[in-house]
Amino acid sequence: MSGLITYNRGSHVDFTSYAKLAVLLVNEHDRLRSLDSLRELLAETGRIEAAARANRRDLDAICELREELTGVFESAARGDGADAVERLNGLLVRHPVHPQISGHDGQPWHMHLTEGGRVADTLAVGSVMGLATVVTSLGMDRLGICQAPLCRNAYLDTSSNRSRRYCSERCANRVNVANYRARKRGTARRKATRGQ
Repeated sequence: MSGLITYNRGSHVDFTSYAKLAVLLVNEHDRLRSLDSLRELLAETGRIEAAARANRRDLDAICELREELTGVFESAARGDGADAVERLNGLLVRHPVHPQISGHDGQPWHMHLTEGGRVADTLAVGSVMGLATVVTSLGMDRLGICQAPLCRNAYLDTSSNRSRRYCSERCANRVNVANYRARKRGTARRKATRGQ
């Protein structure tokens, strides 16, 4: 997946990066407990100005948004596309999109989603529009919940064959090692049973 979805001929909005913002917000639930942790998270993602402007109302709104986005991912992972779309449509109504033309870092003019307003509104608009665009352009099966036991992190499947099942290599490796050990124990038991 290229990461860029055409918005208009010659102009692109990187909706995949906006969708990845939604994943980040869902997965950082433990960090979104204080204003300082929200500011750190924003700074780490290059949103320095937003980090400086973030306030307690933004934190509360982002925590609420995180719960709503989690519901979208859970519906998609269950294969309930109608519920995921209903949830996304509700979020799109509450957080209308306002595109703007931007030119920065030596890049030609291109489209961005608005960066004005409250910090929480900016994050909501970007993450919701990113997910909506990924779902409508690439399919609902691009959104998922990690299948590793005890992990409920969301992920965006950017694989070419839509085969992703885990949020990270760490979770995939943990499951693979556990499966390998279980097979080894099963093999040992069968040998022991045959030997009796």
